[in-house]
Amino acid sequence: MANKKVTKIGVLTSGGDAPGMNAAIRAVVRTAIYHGLEVFGIMRGYAGMVENDIIEMNSRSVANIIQRGGTILKTARCKEFYEYEGRVTAYHNLKEKGIDGLVVIGGDGSFKGAQKFSNEFDIPCIGLPGTIDKDIAGSDVTIGFDTAVNTAVEAIDKIRDTMDAHDRLFIVEVMGRDAGYIALHSGIATGAENILIPETKTDIEDLILSLTEKEKRKKLVNLIVVAEGGEFGDGNELAKIIKERIPSADTRVCILGHIQRGGSPTCEDRLIASHMGYYAVESLLVGRNNVMVGVVNNKIHYTPLDKAVKEKQKIGQEWMKIVKILAS
Repeated sequence: MANKKVTKIGVLTSGGDAPGMNAAIRAVVRTAIYHGLEVFGIMRGYAGMVENDIIEMNSRSVANIIQRGGTILKTARCKEFYEYEGRVTAYHNLKEKGIDGLVVIGGDGSFKGAQKFSNEFDIPCIGLPGTIDKDIAGSDVTIGFDTAVNTAVEAIDKIRDTMDAHDRLFIVEVMGRDAGYIALHSGIATGAENILIPETKTDIEDLILSLTEKEKRKKLVNLIVVAEGGEFGDGNELAKIIKERIPSADTRVCILGHIQRGGSPTCEDRLIASHMGYYAVESLLVGRNNVMVGVVNNKIHYTPLDKAVKEKQKIGQEWMKIVKILAS
């Protein structure tokens, strides 16, 4: 732990946007100001660090944003930051403004950048897990997941109405990259007959057998929720296989896409983001550096950044057993 007292901090959002990022920014800015620190907002993630697109923030800068989706600081990919020369430029831009601490709100890619940057230069970093995928080890929750999964549930509930009206098999593809949490949670909450996630190998023969058996007993309304990073690539690929094997199935595909990223954050996400943002600043003040602030068993938990980027949240197999039993 560093003994150097932090006086000026920068805050940025990086990677994919997530509902609740604004609430986290607000918490960081106002907690820092309360402790007498100066705060700077870094626009467009690491790109803003490299391009010196950095603005001073005050309490009014974050007024009326807690309920807004997206991020007022914007977010972008930055190829220059992957190179050492780009990180040197970013470091000089921060030092020029006297910034001696960073809060990075993002996912595992953002944390990898923060860890590398902090190891190379004398600027401590704190990570806040801002990702709808909930794929980071060291926290039971991530900023944006609750909103994204509730958006998916609301959409699937509406799709179920038309499924029922037409006796259709619907395949709904949700986001999550290579993590199946959105698919698992939204699928269970909407009574899906099958849920396909990257963490579990799908037995296509077992799936076809299950659908055929349900068709025989006149259960014509079936919902399959599939994660976008699943074994079959996407919902359309799975639909193609099912149509070939069960020609009589009236099959439709709905890809929810980026609707899951947007919208006003839920109460849960606002609380999580506010809590984590507060403790991010507290961590910098006491010299607890290069950690991710998470929540484990409803308590604040600190995970070293290198561990947070190496490990993934694991989905327990008992969940898949529950899905099978409840869908029978």
